[in-house]
Amino acid sequence: MNTETEKRSLLLEMIAFSTVDGQLHKREYDFLWLVAQELNIELSVFRDLFHQENTNSIIKSEFQRIQQFYRLALIMYCDGILHEKEAKAIQQIAIEMGLNPNATRRVLDLMKKAPNAIIDPNVLLKVFQEQHN
Repeated sequence: MNTETEKRSLLLEMIAFSTVDGQLHKREYDFLWLVAQELNIELSVFRDLFHQENTNSIIKSEFQRIQQFYRLALIMYCDGILHEKEAKAIQQIAIEMGLNPNATRRVLDLMKKAPNAIIDPNVLLKVFQEQHN
């Protein structure tokens, strides 16, 4: 993430996804704040993002799209409840990002089986790279 606009766009997308089930769980909020801190977003700016509308921006780098997909998937699992709306929404988002649907399904399956839904970054990248062959 290079620009402030890209960082905000990333967080706006994550905020929109975290509320797709109709509520924002405290663990989801905490995770979003953690991401905001990693992106050097101030608390006041972070809080203001919850009152802004999301305008999707295209992430050019495939690596960044994979990272964003994984962040969204982590949000989906962090409240401990997997909603059908979340599962459908993340698949649609992945398609809109131009990510391979088979790879995204495999990643989600791996996350479902993993403790705390966390998978090794190398495994994550390998799943997507296998689709290129």
